[in-house]
Amino acid sequence: MSGRALPVLTPLTAPLARLTGGAPITPKLLRTEVLAGLVVALALIPEAISFSIIAGVDPSVGLFASFTMAVTIAIVGGRPAMISAATGAIALVVAPLAREHGLGYLVAAVILGGVFQVALGALGVARLMRFVPRSVMVGFVNALAILIFMAQVPELIDVPWPVYPLVGGALTLMVFFPRLTKAVPAPLVSIVILTALTIGAGIAVPTVGDKGALPSSLPAPGLPDVPFTLDTLKLIAPYALALALVGLMESLMTAKLVDDITDTHSGKTRESIGQGIANIVTGFFGGMGGCAMIGQTMINVKNGARTRISTFLAGAFLMILCIVFGPIVSDIPMAALVAVMVLVAFGTFDWHSVAPATLKRMPIGETTVMVVTVAVVVATDNLAIGVVVGSITAMVIFARRVAHLVNVSAVHDPDGTQAVYCVTGELFFASSNDLVSQFDYPGDPDHIVIDLTAAHIWDASSVAALDAITTKYAARGKTVQIIGLNEPSARMHDTLSGELTSGH
Repeated sequence: MSGRALPVLTPLTAPLARLTGGAPITPKLLRTEVLAGLVVALALIPEAISFSIIAGVDPSVGLFASFTMAVTIAIVGGRPAMISAATGAIALVVAPLAREHGLGYLVAAVILGGVFQVALGALGVARLMRFVPRSVMVGFVNALAILIFMAQVPELIDVPWPVYPLVGGALTLMVFFPRLTKAVPAPLVSIVILTALTIGAGIAVPTVGDKGALPSSLPAPGLPDVPFTLDTLKLIAPYALALALVGLMESLMTAKLVDDITDTHSGKTRESIGQGIANIVTGFFGGMGGCAMIGQTMINVKNGARTRISTFLAGAFLMILCIVFGPIVSDIPMAALVAVMVLVAFGTFDWHSVAPATLKRMPIGETTVMVVTVAVVVATDNLAIGVVVGSITAMVIFARRVAHLVNVSAVHDPDGTQAVYCVTGELFFASSNDLVSQFDYPGDPDHIVIDLTAAHIWDASSVAALDAITTKYAARGKTVQIIGLNEPSARMHDTLSGELTSGH
């Protein structure tokens, strides 16, 4: 036994230990997490209200969703420091349902969507993230930065002129303040100073309160106000599935992004299940559902947060700010929050990816995938659609590239009794299409050897192509011998050869 004392988990430190993932709880860590969570909470308020408007529901519905999502995911989620709350992507999915059938059906869809997410997480859908190429990830990040910036533009149009110097002053403060000290997040300092300035000087500019009324009490749990019938299930199921897929896509992409930034690993399956649980809880509290918020996550991470404490506190502070400090929060100028998000957008964009030197060295296919991802995301205002289209584009380009890597070389025997063809490359549906045309059927001798030592059979299309070659030679009274198959290729060929045509 060593003399070192083991840490004692008190009723206070035990839940904190779970939120930190086992990391030591120090005053510095707590200060960083508390301040980061406070900044995120302030940034969440106008966003949640805006997303509520998009969804066609009362602002309190979005604010309650942000509170319950953040608090729940901090306990059951897999990615420390990631912020989950009401989002624009989810708002767009559920808006038609809320508009045509009311809030009760929206809440029911959120609960069912959470159930779908738990099921998809348990089935291992998170493993699909390995098929997202780097070029898509870069496009995703750049598109995200563009969307964050574009979302701030309406706050800078048709506004009183003092908004512009306030935004400029806030940006200047956030850039230079960290050179003095990093003990307090520069965005928080900026928000406090601009709020004090506008109130003290009586400057009339748009404020958080102009976005909508803040709630005055905590949400209460309850069942959705819908008939529990098969017709209701048929109505909400498509929206619930769309919510589940979009939410998981954004959350997993955000988790991967934070993994890269913080150089840490997170449990994607746990995150998928956690997102589902958070949406179920949110639905029972009357919220509009949500998923990972990339902009707020970037604020959190950039301010030094690395644990779930900041995520939990972001949700807790959100309700405290709304209920206890509602009048003060309502007076925060939108210019301060716009400046925060503009700086986040600038820091999120991968400027190295568009540098002339990088573009010159990068294969044209990689650049094309990145551009397609960005274009689709910006055009649709939907990160999930952009990632899917970008991934499909990458797969098509990859398939075309690999299809041209198959080579067939003929080596005729000196005595003219046989012809040997050496096939090199990966045989699959794209590359095997041209395989049949690379043999000299009428000019070859009676015995043909096809050497596949340097090739691999991946699918039934390749077996069918080899069968077609054998059939063409057999029609001329010639025999074909296939040699050099590795074990997986031989197993597939033996199983499928002769079984892929109808025979008439």
